[in-house]
Amino acid sequence: MVAAMASTPKQSYEQQPLNAQQRARNSGMINSSQSPTGDDREEEMSRSALAMFRAKEEEIERRKMEVRDKVHTYLGKVEEETKRLAEIREELESLTDPLRKDVGMVRKRIDVINKELKPLGQTCQKKEREYKEALEAFNEKNREKTQLVTKLMELVTESEKLRMKKLEELSKNIDSLH
Repeated sequence: MVAAMASTPKQSYEQQPLNAQQRARNSGMINSSQSPTGDDREEEMSRSALAMFRAKEEEIERRKMEVRDKVHTYLGKVEEETKRLAEIREELESLTDPLRKDVGMVRKRIDVINKELKPLGQTCQKKEREYKEALEAFNEKNREKTQLVTKLMELVTESEKLRMKKLEELSKNIDSLH
């Protein structure tokens, strides 16, 4: 009877408890129709309880196997997804590595140029100041020259007038002597 009660993996969830309960009832009916004695009745109840206990144990074991199968299936899917994510991560890292190198090189070059620009900027400002000072000095000297040329022209003009006047006087004196 124990061999008959062992469940096969193909039996459905609903069939196993039902079969165990039917067997327990059938064995009880057979014994009750034979009008068992008190000991027989206790023995039959023990068998019935044992059969129900075994049926429940088999049901628990079957459910445990179903859950284990589901967990294994889920773990397989998780492993596949983990591998897929690792591949995606590797692809992303390989994409960013060349960019990082290029960006790093450009930044270093910018830093070098900034260091070179600083003294050049200072030199440029110094030269601009010197140029402005030289330009101001040039313009000042140019104004002074213009003033002096103007003064010279006035003096030359005045000198010519005076000489012409003297020449005319001398010429008059010479003419008067004749």
